[in-house]
Amino acid sequence: MPRKVKWGILSAASIAQRRVLPAMRDCQHAEVVAVASRSLDKARSMASQFAIPKAYGAYEDLLGDPEVEAIYNPLPNHLHVAWSVRAARGGKHVLCEKPLSRTVAEVRPLLEARDEYNVKIGEAFMVRNHPQWLRTEELVRSGRIGKLRSAVGFFSYFNVDPANTRNIEDYHGGALMDIGCYPVKTTRFVFAEEPIRVLACIERDPSFRTDRVTSAILEYPTGQSIFTCSTQLVYYQRMQFIGTEGRVEVEIPFNAPSDKPCRILIDDGRDLYAGGSTVTELIPICNQFTIQADLFSVAIRDNTEVPNPLEDAILNTAVIDALFRSAHSGRWETPERL
Repeated sequence: MPRKVKWGILSAASIAQRRVLPAMRDCQHAEVVAVASRSLDKARSMASQFAIPKAYGAYEDLLGDPEVEAIYNPLPNHLHVAWSVRAARGGKHVLCEKPLSRTVAEVRPLLEARDEYNVKIGEAFMVRNHPQWLRTEELVRSGRIGKLRSAVGFFSYFNVDPANTRNIEDYHGGALMDIGCYPVKTTRFVFAEEPIRVLACIERDPSFRTDRVTSAILEYPTGQSIFTCSTQLVYYQRMQFIGTEGRVEVEIPFNAPSDKPCRILIDDGRDLYAGGSTVTELIPICNQFTIQADLFSVAIRDNTEVPNPLEDAILNTAVIDALFRSAHSGRWETPERL
């Protein structure tokens, strides 16, 4: 087996500590060798907790470490591009948390940096390679539900902490950026198409000015998607894909558990009331963050494409960008193309 890719974690962000670092302990192709924070004490505490050899009190120091080959960037949204470009300039491969940024124009420097410095850069949409999503994609492609015509999604949680980055407008917080990006991403790859036009309605928090309830319509060439996302509603998530002969429901589509099987529900609609037409498929226990880091590391070693390349990330950003424009204009908007 090729030697493991040596990773550095750029900040002590919550998602790194709660999700990514515990998962990377089980990686076959990746190992974390350094962590950085603006506080050396925080970095040392995190390094001690996860048995990481090196801790830095400045992001620049980690980027200057010649042992580090790849960077995981979980910084707040408004810092994604700038620090990912700096990492690329230092010859580091970059796995950057989603969403990369709010507009296509802001993301383009990453594409230029990737090509100029000959590094791998990808967006950390861990759901894309979870087996439950690969199975959903397979069911739709195989014609199990007939012709896909509609996708319906909901994703919400409740958070009114003014200090939380998700509630800070200048940090690109809000529902659409934080969680609305997931139904955009998943409907794009299940439809295997790009939206022709989009429409959005946004309600903003009067104090934070971030969008706290956002609803959207995405018109695809062969169907439609609708979803609502919110940072101030009960914690809930679900995705359904509805075709001419059936539907597929992903029970926990985004925060898939790593300690129990996931479930996909397949219904052909023959028995609406008794539920006798529903088949449940169990997806074996796995950790989507472990899968993500391993696949990215294999792409580095084999010099192949990363799981969520920048070209796809830009297309996803284009939809989000268009949704914000639509909410402002009150009209249908067309996502920008590469």
